[in-house]
Amino acid sequence: MVRLGDATTDEEARAYLQSRLTALWKVMFWAFVILITSQWVMYEVLYPSSRPLEQDIIYVTATCGLVILAVIWRGVLVRRTLAFGQLYGLDMFFAAGCGVTLSVVAVLAYDFQPAHYVCLIYGVFVVFTRAIVVPSTGRWTALTSTGTLAPLVAGALVLALIADVIAPGPMFFVLAAILAGVTTLLATTGSRLIYGLRRQVTAAMQLGQYTLDRKIGEGGMGAVYRAHHLMLRRPTAVKLLLPERVGADNLERFEREVQHMSQLTHPNTVAVYDYGRSPDGVFYYAMEYLGGGIDLERLVRTRGPQPSGRVAHILAQVCGALHEAHCNNIIHRDIKPANIILCERGGMPDVAKVVDFGLVKEITTDTGSSAQVILGTPAYVAPEAVTDPNTIGPAVDLYALGAVGYFMLTGRRVFEGKTAVDMCIQHVTAIPRRPSEVAPSIYVAPELEAIVMRCLAKNPADRFPSADDMAAALRVVIGLSRDWSNDDARVWWSEFRLTERMALAASTTPTRTMPVDLGSRSLDVRNA
Repeated sequence: MVRLGDATTDEEARAYLQSRLTALWKVMFWAFVILITSQWVMYEVLYPSSRPLEQDIIYVTATCGLVILAVIWRGVLVRRTLAFGQLYGLDMFFAAGCGVTLSVVAVLAYDFQPAHYVCLIYGVFVVFTRAIVVPSTGRWTALTSTGTLAPLVAGALVLALIADVIAPGPMFFVLAAILAGVTTLLATTGSRLIYGLRRQVTAAMQLGQYTLDRKIGEGGMGAVYRAHHLMLRRPTAVKLLLPERVGADNLERFEREVQHMSQLTHPNTVAVYDYGRSPDGVFYYAMEYLGGGIDLERLVRTRGPQPSGRVAHILAQVCGALHEAHCNNIIHRDIKPANIILCERGGMPDVAKVVDFGLVKEITTDTGSSAQVILGTPAYVAPEAVTDPNTIGPAVDLYALGAVGYFMLTGRRVFEGKTAVDMCIQHVTAIPRRPSEVAPSIYVAPELEAIVMRCLAKNPADRFPSADDMAAALRVVIGLSRDWSNDDARVWWSEFRLTERMALAASTTPTRTMPVDLGSRSLDVRNA
């Protein structure tokens, strides 16, 4: 019925079919409640003289049908997991059961002519509703439609023989048969079209061995989807880079970078599983899914500046990822808070993951007399990337990482500007204020501040010789830190998971702010 071949897994197809059948039984239950209630009002309140002679039996028959609908809907479809064969059986049982019940009611109301047509119209309504709600092949829709309408045509034949119908008996039967045939044809055609469209949409969501589930993010160069591998069933993040957004030249560069990035194995580098191009030219790569994490940009924007110990711990992990990349002649070129994801892994809190190595968008700085292309994000770009972008080295990543640390400690960027050019010029010419001066009410460990300011040196030679050297300096800060511990991290993540679940349940905002009393924390550290 809804098996779409390789476009989806059997379990997903089964679950989808059961959800559609549940919706169908629910809709039709209430539709029949409305029909029976309206009959009672007309026959018992408004027009008792028009009441069919066998109306009491009709009430009993209809009530039995409603009970069966309710029991299967609420007791079976909602509460149990059914196999494909059981679902097919329920689908056909619904179609035939509705047809038989309506046919019996029409025959019982032989002395009230409008009832014949109401039952036939409701049969048509059942067929079209099922075709819309339950996706299936045209052949299966033709079978279920026949199951509904055949009993009604048989009932029309009985009425043509025994009842006083408006039209001549043979005409009444022929017209009922024609209506049933046309309805079946239209439902079959519509169902075939809907089924085909769903197959096309599912196929469009297929990239190699990955099926896209839902979009989880979007940027200037493309979108990120939660996906799963068809065989491994492993949750995966798939990033799509659209040619019209990034340009053909950049797309080729991105592909080369991802090839190199897939060789990185550091635990703080997001793992790249696969990459390729779709038939319509969309470049994609599949990577480790970091569900339940939070990027540093969102962390600071929603939770405020972070304790020195936590910042040092995160920066040290990023240094490890950068050191491996630099040893393999890979420069990230776009280190920024949004490209560092904080998550839990293997029961460990505060695990940093660096994403998007080399997937950096070009910045064009136009001063009026000349234009220059720079790779990076203006708020985190190193001075040499502005003055001489063709000779950049690993030091640009350390500068950007220092700017990330600055942002985490203060909640502010190193430099602010109205335009990208303004910020780039400040990175080249302006001397940044120390974090402790920018946020005097927040405790910043002097040793960590010194590391951040060294990273922000204008001359690359004045920064740390390597990411490994910077990590060593950060480990000293971590050893001296008293404002953040592993227990603090576990408590934070427990509260974070709770607020995320509450936000998801409320379906109001994508994030929820958790207040952190950094003032009292800093006071405790200073007095310690």
